[in-house]
Amino acid sequence: MKEVVRREYYLFSPWLRIFHWIMVVAICVLFVTGLMITSPWSIHASEPTFSGMTLDNIRNIHFVAAYLFCASFILRIYGFCTNPGDRLFPHVWKGYFYSNTVDVALHYMFLRSEHASYLRNPIARCSYAFLYVLVFIEILTGFGIYYMTDPSGIGGTLFGWVITVLGGEMMAHLVHHYVAWAIILFAIGHLYMVIRAEFMEGESEVSSMFSGSKILAHKPRDAGHLDGTLK
Repeated sequence: MKEVVRREYYLFSPWLRIFHWIMVVAICVLFVTGLMITSPWSIHASEPTFSGMTLDNIRNIHFVAAYLFCASFILRIYGFCTNPGDRLFPHVWKGYFYSNTVDVALHYMFLRSEHASYLRNPIARCSYAFLYVLVFIEILTGFGIYYMTDPSGIGGTLFGWVITVLGGEMMAHLVHHYVAWAIILFAIGHLYMVIRAEFMEGESEVSSMFSGSKILAHKPRDAGHLDGTLK
């Protein structure tokens, strides 16, 4: 019987992990309440008019979840500043990033039986950057719509331009709605890929969001990022 030696790599700080799970809960709450706000008739069809499911309460839950989600980014940024594992964006300016991306892409296209071991899957890192773009659009359009009730206030001054750029409130609502669906589709794909990496490739993707560490049998190609030997 062959002995397999595994090594632990501490990667994700508690701040990133807290942010991650706040984001999971907030996105679920925001999506469900957003659908209920979009189609309020479905609420009143199943609930009495004077109940905890009134549209005002649903909107309040949506707004609280939105503020909590935005505030949680402070944890994400703090982790990025204090821990080398909490990287925000992929190092696209590094030449090896592209060779690593091709390595993983060929495996996903079934042209290679496996890819090299990575602490940070380069394709996953690109997808996270794309997610941040979607979230940024949601924040801008969401606050733009929210502060239309007080266009002369601070919020209206900060986000009123979003409505103007998009050509009106209706277009802002449409962008906000369809980007929300894009985020949910991303979440479904992300869930599949991390479970696949955990059980089929032994990359500790799921468990690392609880423990902060990846336990790998092979030395990752990008392990030098943690100790500074790979720039």
